[in-house]
Amino acid sequence: RPVPGTPATNLKTLINRPLSELEKQRLYDWRPHAYQIRREFDQIALGGGRAPTVQDQTIASLLHPARLLELIYQYTLFDDGKKKIARYQQYFAVKATIGRVAHLNNQHTRTGGVIWHTTGSGKSLTMVMLAKALALHPNIPNPKVVIVTDRINLDEQIWGTFKSCGKRVERADSGQDLVKLLHNSRADVITTVINKFETAVRQQARDEGVNIFVLVDEGHRSQYGAFHAQMQRVFPKACYIGFTGTPLLKKEKTTAARFGGFIHKYSMRQAVADEAVVPLLYEGRIVDLDVDKAQIDRWFERVTRDLTEQQKVDLKRKFSRSEAISRAERRVAEIAYDISRHYQQNFQHTGFKGQLAAPSKAIALRYKAYLDEWGGLNAVVLISPPDSREGYEDVDEAAEPALQTFWKKMMQQYGSEEAYNREIKASFAQEEGVEILIVVDKLLTGFDEPRNRVLYIDKPLKEHSLLQAIARVNRLYEGKDYGLIVDYRGVLGELNQAMETYNALEAFDPEDVAGTVTDITAAIEKLPHHYNVLWGVFKTVANPHDAEQMEKFLEPEDVRQRFYDALNDFAATLKIALGSVAFYETTPEKTIQKYKKELAFFHHLRAAVRHRYAEAIDYKEYEEKVARLVDTHLQAAGVTSLTLLVNIFDAEAFDAEVARREGAAAKADTIAYRMKRTITEKMDEDPAFYRRFSQMIEETLKAYKEGRLTEVEYYQKMQQGLGEMRSGKTADLPPQLSRFRDAPAYFGVIQEPLAAYRVNTERAAEIAIHLEALIEARKIRDWVGNSDVENRIRDDIEDYLYQLKDEMGIPLSGADMDEMMDMVIDVARHRG
Repeated sequence: RPVPGTPATNLKTLINRPLSELEKQRLYDWRPHAYQIRREFDQIALGGGRAPTVQDQTIASLLHPARLLELIYQYTLFDDGKKKIARYQQYFAVKATIGRVAHLNNQHTRTGGVIWHTTGSGKSLTMVMLAKALALHPNIPNPKVVIVTDRINLDEQIWGTFKSCGKRVERADSGQDLVKLLHNSRADVITTVINKFETAVRQQARDEGVNIFVLVDEGHRSQYGAFHAQMQRVFPKACYIGFTGTPLLKKEKTTAARFGGFIHKYSMRQAVADEAVVPLLYEGRIVDLDVDKAQIDRWFERVTRDLTEQQKVDLKRKFSRSEAISRAERRVAEIAYDISRHYQQNFQHTGFKGQLAAPSKAIALRYKAYLDEWGGLNAVVLISPPDSREGYEDVDEAAEPALQTFWKKMMQQYGSEEAYNREIKASFAQEEGVEILIVVDKLLTGFDEPRNRVLYIDKPLKEHSLLQAIARVNRLYEGKDYGLIVDYRGVLGELNQAMETYNALEAFDPEDVAGTVTDITAAIEKLPHHYNVLWGVFKTVANPHDAEQMEKFLEPEDVRQRFYDALNDFAATLKIALGSVAFYETTPEKTIQKYKKELAFFHHLRAAVRHRYAEAIDYKEYEEKVARLVDTHLQAAGVTSLTLLVNIFDAEAFDAEVARREGAAAKADTIAYRMKRTITEKMDEDPAFYRRFSQMIEETLKAYKEGRLTEVEYYQKMQQGLGEMRSGKTADLPPQLSRFRDAPAYFGVIQEPLAAYRVNTERAAEIAIHLEALIEARKIRDWVGNSDVENRIRDDIEDYLYQLKDEMGIPLSGADMDEMMDMVIDVARHRG
């Protein structure tokens, strides 16, 4: 957003300001192809200039001196050692809040309000930035900031955030401790759970200061209820600011208005568009499997489609044992099996994790037992003690023997409830740790683990509790392009066109919750489009069934990139589809098999061109999206795996790799492009040697493409070049250099400048040998980067070059000596 009065508000004039000749020289002349670039921009200027872009606005707004200094001074902080700067919604929320509270109103207090920033968009850090802004504002002397939450785990989380950001923060351990902190603490910030204000009221704690700021987290749950009156009795003139990660219910909005109304909004739709959180996909698996035999049979066939007949018989035998068990128990068993297969096929061994929300502690333990019985999944239960009520329970479960036994076992294993919570959450955060957390209410709010990818719901949720729960899987993480909600309770019902049809969210205004989740069928509907786009990349290929034509077509890197982007989109959408019930129910089996077969075909093509053209780019995103998908669904397809590229100097392994390529041209390309990659990596070790091979490869490729070489001649030429490169010596290398390690490389960089002084090849080789001796005499372990060693080497070489000039009659200029010295030392550094 442009700052009023800054250049960003008049971008067109700014970006089309005429440049002086000196400015143009400094802007263009240092670049490759400077003439073409300069001519292009001159033509734009002559044509009337260019229109501003989003990038122009961002640069002008962000880097305007006033705002840049403001961001550095007020909106930058260290969170657990990591420097973080405000996102735009945090910046504007803090600015809007400061603008509101900086001056007293007619009642001689400061007007508060509500900040709604969707869950996952950095609400806690916004609180830290606001506290910092309050402390720095000249109109607010000695501000006292009190952070209020309604749950102990949220209090711990926010206290930890302020602590890791370097703020002096005190946490009230009890109501009495809160009273003590209110009167005596020198901390910048005090955090407390809201019910501790009861004690503060009883002890008649009171502070009538107008520079007290009470920041209430998830204010809609508590600030507007009975506890608010207690806070006002303690801080009658304080400024109250509510923070929420979920939109307010319709009935809450009028109440919020009494506290100053909304200060700033940042909805889920905005956060997804900004890529601050990942989008959420929703799939309803709403079935009563235990009451409809035909439905059970359809479910069974769907989830066992990849099993052998013997495995199916074994599974039916297990299910038959549960016929005598209650219908509820049978339902848990079958959902557990569905979860087990779904997670293993879609997320296991990817580093991503899942949560299962159970309706009660007893059922959570049953889920654990069945998941263990199905096997292959590391699932744990994380709940509160048996004597505390958690979740919706018709009966008091505390007396259940299984629950008491489980809790006793956990305390024996971990030592304390705190350690039980801490160690399981730590394992869940590790790639090879706990895979699925089975919870009731615990960790459905305020638990931010970025690896969390899928939430399985089997409990009634609605309104704020639903929005909080599903946001557990929207945090950003590398390779995570969406979070998934799998609903066995129908909490969102049938997903239609508008959010107002969601029964569980009907109490919200539709525009506030629009874009929160996307029906998985909407994502699957894009599959035919991505399939057509992928094939569209090859529309000019005469015969797309000819592997050689397809591989040759993909030689240009930009064409390969278009192919990979299209393949990523197709594979990602197909992965979503193959994990969905709806896809199998609405898509013909023939179409499904076609998609799988052609995914295998393109994966094979990708592997072939990766080896043929020796790609140096790390396509990690591709590997994650496609490789495991192929492994899961196409085990018998015979697809080439994407192994690491073999080094050309590993002659046996590389020759075997070349032998696997079909056709002389493919073999020659594999050698040529792998040599080119090696040249790029090793050029600095011996510039003259590798530059020679670079020129040879380019000339040979050009001759082959122009038809001056046959495929066989092209292959023979590349084999000859590969042999010479492996030897490390060229045919015309002076024989006296053959027994030295580094002297040939030094010879390569000094030969040309010495030739200008009529120094013959034999003499230049002797000089190179002497340079190696000088450098070796000064080398120590890990000498590269050691300025003392490098300076001594430089002094020795400089003395030797002056000796060549003064005693041996080679009239070297100072510039040539400096150039030779720099080149030799640079080569020595790269050779180690």
